[in-house]
Amino acid sequence: MSPNDSTIARFAGEIHGQRVLSFRGPLTLQNLASFQTALQAEEAPTVIIDFAEVPYVDSAGLGSIVRAHVSRHKAGKQMILTGVNDRVRKLFEITGVEPLFLIFPSIDGAIDALVHPASA
Repeated sequence: MSPNDSTIARFAGEIHGQRVLSFRGPLTLQNLASFQTALQAEEAPTVIIDFAEVPYVDSAGLGSIVRAHVSRHKAGKQMILTGVNDRVRKLFEITGVEPLFLIFPSIDGAIDALVHPASA
């Protein structure tokens, strides 16, 4: 896999109507199409997007994440991010978009918060 390649794995979540999308590789203009296609095709009310294997995100990738969040929110659907590394989190902070997202350290943490919302 070259430094600009990315892959997507899709898993059924532990809760009815939930989906986990796991991304591997940078989220950049060069490989944005697969990210956008995967999210547009996802009809589940709750999508957990695992960024544990995403080393960095460029401005086009950031715009795509924000657009996906806004689109899902308008449709009454939820998007949760997990495994966001310090570099990507800093990008979210600097650009002021971090408050838009519900971010958990791990997929398990996000699922636990969905199962037990009072503990989140």
